[in-house]
Amino acid sequence: MLDTPAAPSGSFGDDPLRMLRAARFVSQLGFAVAPRVRAAIEEMAPQLARISAERVAAELDKLLVGEDPAAGIDLMVQSGMGAVVLPEIGGMRMAIDEHHQHKDVYQHSLTVLRQAIALEDDGPDLVLRWAALLHDIGKPATRRHEPDGGVSFHHHEVVGAKMVRKRMRALKYSKQMIDDISQLVYLHLRFHGYGDGKWTDSAVRRYVTDAGALLPRLHKLVRADCTTRNKRRAARLQASYDRLEERIAELAAQEDLDRVRPDLDGNQIMAVLDIPAGPQVGEAWRYLKELRLERGPLSTEEATTELLSWWKSRGNR
Repeated sequence: MLDTPAAPSGSFGDDPLRMLRAARFVSQLGFAVAPRVRAAIEEMAPQLARISAERVAAELDKLLVGEDPAAGIDLMVQSGMGAVVLPEIGGMRMAIDEHHQHKDVYQHSLTVLRQAIALEDDGPDLVLRWAALLHDIGKPATRRHEPDGGVSFHHHEVVGAKMVRKRMRALKYSKQMIDDISQLVYLHLRFHGYGDGKWTDSAVRRYVTDAGALLPRLHKLVRADCTTRNKRRAARLQASYDRLEERIAELAAQEDLDRVRPDLDGNQIMAVLDIPAGPQVGEAWRYLKELRLERGPLSTEEATTELLSWWKSRGNR
């Protein structure tokens, strides 16, 4: 039982961060919180606003790498602390409609967090855990009731990625952490366009290229995001992702997917087009990269021919 030697209000008044630390101990050690401690937290949670962003972020990270971060997050949200330090999390709580046509996004996110942890290979992965917790924070802002009685969340991954950036900047996280977590949130839904495996090789290349070094984490996040109780649907989704991973492996065996680059470098582009260094070289480089993603590797001769054709189509000679 987590308690304080003296009155908890005095302890929390001296340093409000101790309230958040209680949630961290729930995550790390599995403690239950004494009723008087819980009552004091609920009353004094707004005082967390006094604490610097850096101290709050450090405590949140320690909470997330604990044994049961979902339990710590839940205490944080239910007690009112979440409304101060991570309001977007509590904002995901949604009432289930009478027809159960959508899930409670908050509980779903905690389940995804637990399932992502189960997929970790070598100890706690803080980036993966943050992404699992935050992957659906864009849903409340994009929720729409459709004429057929259903509920939609169109583009919630785009909105969610922006929300992640805003919140994590406020918490003074590093640029790398913000970039990685927001990119995972942005990409977590793309797999559902794979459907019955009809993606072109180009689409698979783009998936790999956009994920970059985050691809192993994206694999885990997408698999963890399957929380349906329908066993057939769950098996179908996992089998579909198995096929996508097989496609990625097959293409990787044929092409260097980890380093997709244009088939001509900047110096070659300048030589072929007889132009100096400048913005036009960058435009040509981007065109060749798009071509590489669309068609796969080209020979130097093929790339040169395509580049000259593109250059002439823009009115150049």
